[in-house]
Amino acid sequence: MENEEIVFETAGALKEICNSLGLPLIFKSSYDKANRSSIRSYRGPGIEKGLRILSDVKAGFDLQILTDVHSAQEAETAAEVVDVLQIPA
Repeated sequence: MENEEIVFETAGALKEICNSLGLPLIFKSSYDKANRSSIRSYRGPGIEKGLRILSDVKAGFDLQILTDVHSAQEAETAAEVVDVLQIPA
């Protein structure tokens, strides 16, 4: 996630495209890009703000949500909001 505005624009555009084509959509966005190649790179808004954004997208666009998790504790927290948990490679 770069910022909330981009997440909402992307979710809205993808939902519109998928609806027009009759395709299902699971929206994927990560609140923490822990596998960036540089420790100085922006990693995202973090779990608290990121899950709030994903919750708002889920409710606002009536979408299923997928996100990456990096620990068992994150999985437990994220599972309260998202529909699919992904462990990144």
